[in-house]
Amino acid sequence: MKTVTIIGFNGALASAITGIIDLFRLAGVTWARIHGEQPQALFNTRLLTESGEPCRCINGVTLLADGSWQEVDGLGLDDLLIIPTIGAPIDEILAGNQALVKWLTQFRAVPEGQVRVASNCTGAFLLAAAGLLDGREATTHWGFGDQFRRRFPEVKLHPEKLVTVDGPVACAGGGMAWWDLGVYLVERLAGAQVARELAKAFVIDAGRTSQAPYSVLQAKRYHSDLAVLRVQDWLEAHFREPVSLAALADAEGMSERSLLRRFQQATGDAPSTYLQLLRVEEARRQLESSRLGLEAITRAVGYEDVSSFSRLFRKHTGLAPGAYRAKFSR
Repeated sequence: MKTVTIIGFNGALASAITGIIDLFRLAGVTWARIHGEQPQALFNTRLLTESGEPCRCINGVTLLADGSWQEVDGLGLDDLLIIPTIGAPIDEILAGNQALVKWLTQFRAVPEGQVRVASNCTGAFLLAAAGLLDGREATTHWGFGDQFRRRFPEVKLHPEKLVTVDGPVACAGGGMAWWDLGVYLVERLAGAQVARELAKAFVIDAGRTSQAPYSVLQAKRYHSDLAVLRVQDWLEAHFREPVSLAALADAEGMSERSLLRRFQQATGDAPSTYLQLLRVEEARRQLESSRLGLEAITRAVGYEDVSSFSRLFRKHTGLAPGAYRAKFSR
């Protein structure tokens, strides 16, 4: 049987530990019981902490550990290591778990191929701190994407994705994405049929691929370029109006090329993309809280062509406007 090791630490999200344990422990079991068949457990699980002590999770629940990660040297050929969500302040957890970060560095040398190490949500910060994500694609909770990029610029972060896999390392997005991560990993390790049966038994929507519908525009104001900040201020106040790059550049006394370069360097986006995001964000608010039709919303955010705006909206949120309203309308 394959062994799945979950790392526990004080301040972790309890459900990201107990939930993933439930999924692996009951893969091949619950579905069989439902159908009156003989259960066949496929995975062993163990929760390890620094010295084998219990870990007190962010919700106040204390979980007993099965042992110490200090006594583990490497992984078996079919074993898997999972870092759960950080529930407490991220800086506090990183500073207080330097021994864990150092221990994780041994897994930089894990061979390419089958997924051997995974993280859920903000647990990716611990993998990145140990260098396991350098040069790799990764994801984390959309709300902490900017913080992650500032701290780990060498990681190819895709916070819009729900699950990323790059070589032997997998990451999942938002806090409850351990559902998606667990089903995905069961499929990789035990086959598609077992994963489908697990998803059905736990009533999990296994078709999700993006966390973009749940995200909101990140301000991207962590830079210190005052000219770009002024442009951002203007765009946020006038995003409904026609916008000319030439006029923006002229207002700041620079060339269009210089404005494009500095805006991209400061925010990671071109001014046109930033403007699109502002308009999509306002459209999301309107779809959630108003009864306005799509045509009226399209005009209200500065567009005339409903079909082109619908395509733009889907590009940034992963959902058509109607589907978004159906899912999130108040």
